[in-house]
Amino acid sequence: MNKYLDAFVNAFTGTVDWTWKSIIFEVPWYTNYFWGLIVISLIVWGLEIAFPWRKNQSIFRRDFWLDAFYMFFNFFVFSIVISGVYKILGLLFGEFNITAKSLALFDISQWSMGIQLLVFFIILDFVQWFTHVLLHRYEFLWRFHKVHHSVKEMGFAAHLRYHWMENILYKPLKTFGVMIIGGFEPEQAYIVHFITIAIGHFNHANIKITWGIFKYVFNNPVMHLYHHAYNVPEGRNGMNYGISLSLWDYIFKTNYVPEDSGTIEIGFKGDDKFPQDFVGQNLYGFTKKD
Repeated sequence: MNKYLDAFVNAFTGTVDWTWKSIIFEVPWYTNYFWGLIVISLIVWGLEIAFPWRKNQSIFRRDFWLDAFYMFFNFFVFSIVISGVYKILGLLFGEFNITAKSLALFDISQWSMGIQLLVFFIILDFVQWFTHVLLHRYEFLWRFHKVHHSVKEMGFAAHLRYHWMENILYKPLKTFGVMIIGGFEPEQAYIVHFITIAIGHFNHANIKITWGIFKYVFNNPVMHLYHHAYNVPEGRNGMNYGISLSLWDYIFKTNYVPEDSGTIEIGFKGDDKFPQDFVGQNLYGFTKKD
């Protein structure tokens, strides 16, 4: 028992220490997720201000500060709280001899680092796309995912408005995605990390970008706005599930962009009764059905 308690405490304090060192610039700049998130956010927000798609939308749109709080809570506070639990789970997997090597489907250790990162990015994005589909298909998962879809005016910070339970589902599946790649040493994974943050911010931003012919590969704000549409096509649980890549939606026929005015209503049926505050939103998924 002491082993697990020590692991929990060490992981918790280590994450707190790393976060604090990030804030005071005592970690390498290219792994500084705290200030990296702030810089990316300011750049995308600046583009929203300079080139707004919905010109009548306020710079400080509805729920701007709530979404800003979600950004830091989900990226840092929750990571600190849950870090010890993940460490204990890692020890338990080790005791059952479940390791990255035992689950690896192929070995990419001899490939160039650029190709390794590309494979890592594609596999992780597919895992996230598949998980996102599950969040819409199953009612008990959708109740948590409603937090993300409760956004009524879209902006960059809406990217990270989501219920902390989504981390509980996403992280193990993402870890599994990494473990099937034999020989991958993720020292350079920060590159993919910052790219996915930037793409996610752009996809939620009040900017009109479609990437031209590359829209069939990369997700974009026009496509993602329809993911948040209030009115879902009949017979569908959702559409445009892509995280960074739109590729999966075009392959599996879950793409849907009927027009690009940016004026559609977003949300979900019954969102007028959905809690408007952080605490209420994070308790909602644990309450009885509506």
